[in-house]
Amino acid sequence: MKDAKAITITYITKATYSSLNGADKEADNIVSIKKIQMNDGKEYPYCSSQAVRRALREQLASMGWELSETTVAKQKKGAASTLCEPSKYIDDDLFGFMNADSSKTVKRTSPVRVSPLVALEAYGGGMDFGTNYMSVKAGGTPNIFETEIHSGYYVGTVLIELDRVGEKSPGDEYELNLSQDEKKKRVKALVDAIQNLWTVGRQSRFLSDVSPKFVAAALLKVKNPLFLECIKISSNGIVDISLVKNTIDDSQKQIIDYSIGERKGFFRQDSEMALPLGQCFEKIHSWVEEYYKD
Repeated sequence: MKDAKAITITYITKATYSSLNGADKEADNIVSIKKIQMNDGKEYPYCSSQAVRRALREQLASMGWELSETTVAKQKKGAASTLCEPSKYIDDDLFGFMNADSSKTVKRTSPVRVSPLVALEAYGGGMDFGTNYMSVKAGGTPNIFETEIHSGYYVGTVLIELDRVGEKSPGDEYELNLSQDEKKKRVKALVDAIQNLWTVGRQSRFLSDVSPKFVAAALLKVKNPLFLECIKISSNGIVDISLVKNTIDDSQKQIIDYSIGERKGFFRQDSEMALPLGQCFEKIHSWVEEYYKD
């Protein structure tokens, strides 16, 4: 187990009626969603890695963890930062920070690497029509607007560098040397936050459940998100489990253990290879428990 370097968790979720992450382009009262153009020429919506990281932070806060407060930059064009205290705050430890306000830049590279949550189906042009009547009683006119919406499966990945959680790297200008027990608590909390992932943006009118419905996870001797590009769903809603198996077979030397899980009954066809989702996450917890044993 001490050969382990990382846990990778790739997951599929579904957003039936969503506008997960807004883009910066607004024209004619149209609120856009973030999209990326793929090789097939079509545009696929995505929820940015920044938004996913924010969602994980907020879930940790809802679970009772104290988060590092954001501080205003002292320099005129400086960037805001957290308190930069990874010993005290779980988010400074797991997600890193940078403070360039002092004479020397203090930064921590995140040991938790996060991919965007990318749609597996292209944007089809869906729009939600809305009217804001708030100013009517004061003599104003209704404000008409439209919001881009999307329905489909999304896939994302989180990679946890187990050997860097609770430890500083050579040259880091801060103190950090947590006990094995505290490291274990923090990583387990992160795994729980992933299992219960919920984006906080655009939820007032487009409530979505983006928690994992299918998971391919592995405990690795190397740091590699090996399932990141190897999760596919057929047009009739069946997970391509053979691709998952091929990925595991090709990575036998790097994989210490793996866990495949799904919400039984959620997809058109269950996989015999997949555990119930709760059992899958319990297995991931057992890896964390074993790795951080004193």
